[in-house]
Amino acid sequence: MRTSNNPQFNRYYELHSKHLKLKGLQPKTIDAYSRAMRRIGDYFDFEVDALSPDQLLDYFHDLLDRLSWSAVKLDLYGLKFFYTHVLNRTWVDVKLIKPPKTKRIPNIITPDEVQVLVMTTRKLSYRVLFFTLYSMGLRISEGLRLEVGDIDSDQMRVHVRDAKGNKDRFVPLPVNTYEVLRRFWRIHRHPSFIFPNRKRGLKRAHLATSSLDMGGAQLAMTAVVKEMGLKKRLLATVFAIAMPLIYSTCLYSPRLLLAPLTRTRPHTRLPPYRPILSSPFLSHSRLTLTLALARLSS
Repeated sequence: MRTSNNPQFNRYYELHSKHLKLKGLQPKTIDAYSRAMRRIGDYFDFEVDALSPDQLLDYFHDLLDRLSWSAVKLDLYGLKFFYTHVLNRTWVDVKLIKPPKTKRIPNIITPDEVQVLVMTTRKLSYRVLFFTLYSMGLRISEGLRLEVGDIDSDQMRVHVRDAKGNKDRFVPLPVNTYEVLRRFWRIHRHPSFIFPNRKRGLKRAHLATSSLDMGGAQLAMTAVVKEMGLKKRLLATVFAIAMPLIYSTCLYSPRLLLAPLTRTRPHTRLPPYRPILSSPFLSHSRLTLTLALARLSS
C-alpha cells in the first residue's frame, strides 16, 4: 500500500486511531480497522470522506478477488467506525451479498495426541505452556499472559485476564497443573510472569521484562506437530476447544514432565500422577504475594 501525502487523510487517520483506542477495543481489532483504512485510502487516492454506495460496492467487489470474506467484513466495519466516530455521519449499510453459512467442525486433538505433543516439545518453557493450555482449556495468548498473582490456590482456580471480547473469567485449576506450575516457577523464580521470556536463558529468566513471545510459541507448536506427523491444522485456540477430560487430575506426572529432557523420551506414555497437596502455590490476594513466593522457595 502507498503512503499518504494527503494532509486531510492523515488527519482523519490519526483521529480514527485515537477513537479506536478510546473505545477500548482489542489491539488486534485496532490493527485490523487501521489497516482497513489504509487499504481503502490507497484505493480511493486518499479521498474517503464522500464515498458513494456505488464506489463502495466496486471497492468490496474488487477486494473479494484478493482477500477473504473475513477481510471484507473487517474493512466494512472499519469504514463504518470511521464514518460514525470521525466524520460524525449516519452510516448507511452497504448491501453486500453474503456467502452461505457453513458449519465447520474444528480440529480437536485427542488426549493421546496432546500427551505426545507435550512430551515431544523439547524446550521446557513451551512444554509446560502446552500442558497448561490443554489442562485448563486456554488460548495460547491467554496462557502467555498468566501472571503469578492470577493463580488462586485457595480456590484452585486461575484468573484469565483480557480474554476474547476483552473479558475476564475464572478457570478451574487442576491439581497436577498447579503442581507443575509451582515446580516450574521454582526453576525461573520470576516475580511476575508465569512464562517469562527466555532470551537470557531459563536460569536468568527472572530478569525478563516480558513473557514468552506469541510468535515463538506458535512456531514451537508448528515444529512439534510436524515432528509428530500430525495431520491437523492447529490454531491458536486449539487447546481452548480441546475440552480437557480431567480437571482434578491429569495424565501427566509433574516430576517426569519437568525431568531433564535428555532422560525423557518424547513418546513415553506417562503413568497417572497422584498429587500430594502441599502449601499454596500462590495466594489470590496481592497483599500476601510476598509470603506466597517465599513458600515456593521452601
